[in-house]
Formats: sequence, C-alpha cells, structure tokens
Amino acid sequence: MTDSTPAPAPVRTPLNIAVLTVSDSRELAEDRSGDALVERLEGAGHRLADRQLVKDDIYAIRAELARWIAEPEIDAVLTTGGTGITGRDGTPEAASVLLDKTIEGFGELFRMLSYEEIGTSSLQSRALSGVANGTYIFVLPGSTGACRTAWDRIIQAQLDDRTMPCNLTMLMPRLKET
Repeated sequence: MTDSTPAPAPVRTPLNIAVLTVSDSRELAEDRSGDALVERLEGAGHRLADRQLVKDDIYAIRAELARWIAEPEIDAVLTTGGTGITGRDGTPEAASVLLDKTIEGFGELFRMLSYEEIGTSSLQSRALSGVANGTYIFVLPGSTGACRTAWDRIIQAQLDDRTMPCNLTMLMPRLKET
C-alpha cells in the first residue's frame, strides 16, 4: 500500500497472525519493519496473535517459530530479519527445517518484485515461505521496504479469501490432510 492507495476492505476471514523480528541491533520499541507488518495485517482486518523479537540465533528463532506452529489458533507467522548472507543471518535455516512444505513461488516472486525496486541487490534475499503444521510461515528481510513489498504485493492478497482464482486462505481447511 502506498500513501496514495486506499486500503482494501477488510478480509472476510480474519486470520490470527504472529510477527517475529530477528535482530541483534534492535528492540521492539524501534522495530519499524515489525510495526509496518502489524499495521498492514491489522489494516487488512487480521488479528495480531503475538509479537516477539529474538536475537539472530537459529535456535532462538526456531524455538519461537515452533511454539507458534504448535498453537492451533495461530494461522500465519511473518518473520522479518536475518535473511541475508552474512554469518549471523540464519532465519531461513531456522525456519526451513520446520516446514512440511515449501511455497517455492513466494521467494521467486518476492525477488522478482524486489528486483524492480532495488535491482540486482535482490539476489541477496533468501526470503521464503511454507507451511508447518497447518500454519503459513513467511520469512522476510529486515528492511521496512522489503516488508512493505512482501505484504502489499504478495501476502495481503494471498491471505484474503476474496482473491481469485485462488488464495492461501481457502486452502487452510485442507493443510493437515493425510
């Protein structure tokens, strides 16, 4: 959503979404990327289920994600931070082992859209998405711009049951099929 774009009408099926910020240098009070995600998800009519900040440590990240994945009332998790290629960036490694299925198209589409905004620097993003125990997980970069791009141009529509021909919300009842 840009400042000139009106917010869409609230979704018909509000989801419970948790937000996890991964950072060695920020606290929640100064977490602009997490704030942007919370503002957007609530603006779309969803509910903030929980919000936490953890250091860039794969085991701390994994523990928080696993806790939320095990809670049946949490429908989706948005993480921000730790997706780069430096030694401390470990969010994709923390999340990927928890996923039952990876949504390959998310990372591909995110990098394509990011390329339009930041050029070849988009190749440094290891954004990903998947499903774990019926919970959607979106692993996003830590920049506020990247979080806005991911939500505004991909996630918002896919977590809205009005998006056709299909969306992730309509698949939720079938995520735990055996």
